[in-house]
Amino acid sequence: VGKSTFSAGATVKAVDGVSFEVARGEVVGLVGESGSGKTTLGRSVLRLVEPTDGSVQFDGAEKVGMSARELKALRSRMQIIFQDPYASLNPRMSVGQIIGEALLLHHIGTRKDRGERVGDLLEKVGLPRSAAERFPHEFSGGQRQRVGIARALAVNPQFIVADEPVSALDVSIQAQIINLLQDLRQDLNLSILFIGHDLSVIEFLCDRVIVMYLGKIMETATAADLYARPRHPYTRALLDAAPITNPRARRERITLKGDLPSPINPPSGCVFRTRCPFAIDACAKVIPPLETVENRHQVACIRSAELNLTE
Repeated sequence: VGKSTFSAGATVKAVDGVSFEVARGEVVGLVGESGSGKTTLGRSVLRLVEPTDGSVQFDGAEKVGMSARELKALRSRMQIIFQDPYASLNPRMSVGQIIGEALLLHHIGTRKDRGERVGDLLEKVGLPRSAAERFPHEFSGGQRQRVGIARALAVNPQFIVADEPVSALDVSIQAQIINLLQDLRQDLNLSILFIGHDLSVIEFLCDRVIVMYLGKIMETATAADLYARPRHPYTRALLDAAPITNPRARRERITLKGDLPSPINPPSGCVFRTRCPFAIDACAKVIPPLETVENRHQVACIRSAELNLTE
C-alpha cells in the first residue's frame, strides 16, 4: 500500500503464518473480528485471491502455481457461498440460469439434464422447481441465500467455503439456513470452511474452530473443547461478548478495549498484546508459537499455562 515512484510503500500481511487442515466431511469454523483476515484466508484457499507465498493443497494437489486449465478442472470440486445473497446473484439472469451456469461452464450434461439438475437442486435447498423461472429480486434474503447454496452445489463439490453466509439474514432465517447446511453436510459428506462472527452458530455447526486475530491463529480446538476450556484471552473475550441464555448467570468478563491495530504496523511480539488484560513485558518481545496443549487443542500465548480462563 502507498507505493509510488518515491516510496516503496508498506506491506500488509492479511494472513501470516497460518496453517491448518480440513478433513473430508469436517466443518471447520473460522472466527475473529472484522479485519482479522478470515475472508482473505478463505478466498486464498480457493485461489480467488492469489497467495503471495506458501502452499495450498487440495486432496494432495498443490494449487499454488497451478495453471488456469488445471485450476478450472479442480473448480468443480470446491465452491463458495458468499455473504451477500443479493450482490452475488446476477439480477439479469433467472435462477435457473444462475444455478445452471456452472453446469454449462464445466460441460456437464445435456440441456435437458441441466434443467432436471436445477430443479432437483432447488428442491434440495427447500425451493419449488418453478423458482427456476424467476429472478433474484423476486425472492426474500433467505430464499436468495438458498439459491446461492444451490448454485454452489450444482457441480457436486467436495469442499465449500461459506463466507459468513447468514450474517445478512434475520435471526429466524439464519436458523433455517444453518439447519439446511447441517443437513446438506450430512447428506453429501461435504467439507466446509465456515467463516462467521456468531459463536452460537459456530458451536452448533462446526466440529473444530480456528480463532484468528490480525492475520494469525490465536487458538484452535474442537468446538466442545474451545467453548468449555478456552486457553487464549482473545478467545475468552469473544465468548464473553456473546449473549448468555441464563439472565441470572454471573461471571467475570474479559472486555476488549480499543480497536484492532493497523495491519500496516502491527504490534511487536504477540499481536494481541495491546488489547490483552494479561499482557506482560515479555509479550512485546516474543512471537508466541501455536503450540499443542492437549489433544488437538493449540494456543499461541506464552501465558496460557498459568492463566485459568474457564472460571
